[in-house]
This record gives sequence, structure tokens and C-alpha cells, in this order.
Amino acid sequence: MTTSASFDPPLDPGIERHVLALREVGIDTFESCEGGGDGHAYLEPTIRFHGCRAEGYKALAAALAGGLPVSELRRVWPVIDGEATGPYWELTFSPREALHTPVVQSIAATTHPKK
Repeated sequence: MTTSASFDPPLDPGIERHVLALREVGIDTFESCEGGGDGHAYLEPTIRFHGCRAEGYKALAAALAGGLPVSELRRVWPVIDGEATGPYWELTFSPREALHTPVVQSIAATTHPKK
């Protein structure tokens, strides 16, 4: 099981449980930020992840089923040093205040119920 201690640098506290929940269902996250204008990489809470065309929809379904405050699902091609990179997926969430509300239930339990 992945824990927040497994990440270097550590996850932002406001997005940590969202990242761990997506990782729990097999989403290959590689960047996250709780958002905000105070030195954060993104204005809104954001999780970036790798995957084929279907992976974004898998992550979206799991996040919504788990009660996470999803705002947008994006497919992005960042331009770095004049070259398009990616594509990557991004999930963005409601402002940081919403990130501190409890998740309805475990995402894994919602998307992979025990028999």
C-alpha cells in the first residue's frame, strides 16, 4: 500500500488523500498540488497522471463514486522548451476548502466491491 511517506517531496496535505485514493485503484499519478496562490504550482487543486485514452475516464469515475469534489478532467500536452510533451491527464478539484470535507466512502470499495 502506498503511503504519503512514499513520496519525495511529500504530498501537499490538502490533496494527499485524493492522490492516495486514486493510487489505490491503480491510477499512475506523477504530480499533484493542493492549489492556491501562495507558492503552489497550480491555482486549483490538481492531480496529474499517466494513461491511455480510457485512464482519464477510469480516474474520473472512481473520484466521483468516492465523493471527491471533481471540477474538471483534462487531457493536456504541455509545451516545454518549445516542444509539445505528453499527453497527460489532469483531474482538478473544487477549491482547497472542499478538499478538507470527508470522502463519502473508500473509492476502492465503491469501484471494486467485495464479494
